[in-house]
Amino acid sequence: MERTGIELEEAVELITAQIHRITDTETVSLPEAAGRVLAEDCYSEMDNPPFDRSPLDGYAFCSRDVAEAGEGSPVKLMVTEVLYAGSWYKGPVEQGQAVRIMTGAPVPPGADCVIRQEEVRTEEGSPGHVFIPHPMKAFENYCFQGEDIKKGTRILEKGTFIGCLEQGILASVGITRVPVYRKPRIAFYVAGDELCQAGEKLAPGKIYDANCWILSGRLRDLGYAPWVSRMMGDDPEAVAAEIREVIDQADLIVTTGGVSVGDKDIFHQVLPLLGAERLFWRVKMKPGTPAMFAVFRGKPMIHLSGNPFAAAATLELLVRPALKCLTGDENLSLRRVKAVLAAPFKKSGGRRFVRGRLEDRIVTLPPAEKHASGMLFSMRGCNCLAEIPASQVPMEAGEKVDVILL
Repeated sequence: MERTGIELEEAVELITAQIHRITDTETVSLPEAAGRVLAEDCYSEMDNPPFDRSPLDGYAFCSRDVAEAGEGSPVKLMVTEVLYAGSWYKGPVEQGQAVRIMTGAPVPPGADCVIRQEEVRTEEGSPGHVFIPHPMKAFENYCFQGEDIKKGTRILEKGTFIGCLEQGILASVGITRVPVYRKPRIAFYVAGDELCQAGEKLAPGKIYDANCWILSGRLRDLGYAPWVSRMMGDDPEAVAAEIREVIDQADLIVTTGGVSVGDKDIFHQVLPLLGAERLFWRVKMKPGTPAMFAVFRGKPMIHLSGNPFAAAATLELLVRPALKCLTGDENLSLRRVKAVLAAPFKKSGGRRFVRGRLEDRIVTLPPAEKHASGMLFSMRGCNCLAEIPASQVPMEAGEKVDVILL
C-alpha cells in the first residue's frame, strides 16, 4: 500500500525492507580488493614476522656474555659480521662474539638480545670489537617470530570492508587474492528536457546538468561508481523503455527529477507504464520532499528531486541506507554528532536538513538567502547536514542540533 507524506525514518524502513543483500561473490587481486567487502574469513598461512628479528640498529649477542658489564668495566665482544634487513646469518653467535645488526634483520642463532647502537662504544684501531657498558636481559629489544600474527590466525572476518590497512595486513602474510562480494550495479539517471551537457551550446530556456556530476561523483566517493549514468528527457515512454532495458541486471535504480506535481513530473506516468509498485511519495522533510520509492521486478527504484541540493541531501538520507543494505558496508552508516549553531536559523516550520560547515562541534550555516534547494554554489566547503527539527520557533545561536557528517 502506498504511503504519502511520511517521516524520513519510515521512508528508510520501507526502502531497506525491499532490499536484499548481494550474495554473489568473486575472487579479486589485492589491488582490486580496495573498497570491497570480504566474502569469507581470511586466515594467515604463515607467522609474521617469519623469524625472530631486531627492532632497532645495534648489536646482537648472548646476554650471558655481558652479565658482569658495568660503566667502569665494559665487556669487550668481537664483531664477526654486519647483518642487514633481508640478509641471513648462517652460523651461530659464539661466546664472546657480537653481530652488528640493522632494524628488521633476523636475530642470528646464539644471540638473545640487541643493544642500541647509541649505547655502545667502539675504539679507533679496533673496529672489530664493541664495548658493552651494562648487562642485558634475555630477549631485550627482541621481536619474536609470529608476535604480530601467528600461523592459522583469522586476520580478517567475513563482512570486513577492505581499506588500505586491511590490504596491508593481507600483503604482510603473502595473500594476493581474496573473495569479495560483487559490487552493486547502480543505474543512475537524470531526467529533464531542460538539461544539456556541459560543452554543448546552451540554447534559450536550457540549463547545464550538474546532478549527473554531483551524484555520480558522490557515489564514486563512497566506493560505488554507477554502472550506468546518463541523462534522459521527459518522455515517459522512452524513460520506461530505458528502465526496462536495465532492470534485470541492475541492483538499484536512482533518478533525479520528474517527481513533483508539474505536468513534466513524469514518474507519476512512468511507474504505471512499467507496472511498478509505488511504496511512498513525499517525505516530511526539506529539501527533497517529493522523493518517491517504487519496486519493479523486485528491484528498488529511488526517485529524487531534481534540485541539486535536494538531490545531494536525499542521496545521503535515502540512497546511502539502501546501499548499506545491498553491500553490508558499515562505512555507509550515517554518522551523527551533536553540535551548536554558530548563528540563529530564523526559518521555522517542518523538519529541515541544512548544508553546513562543522568545526570543533560548532556548525556554521550559509546565509539565509543561500539555502534554496536549487542553489549549488553555497554547497562548497560544507561537510555536514544540520538537522533542524520541525518547530514554529526559530532556532537561536548556541542551541544544539544533530549533525550528519559527510
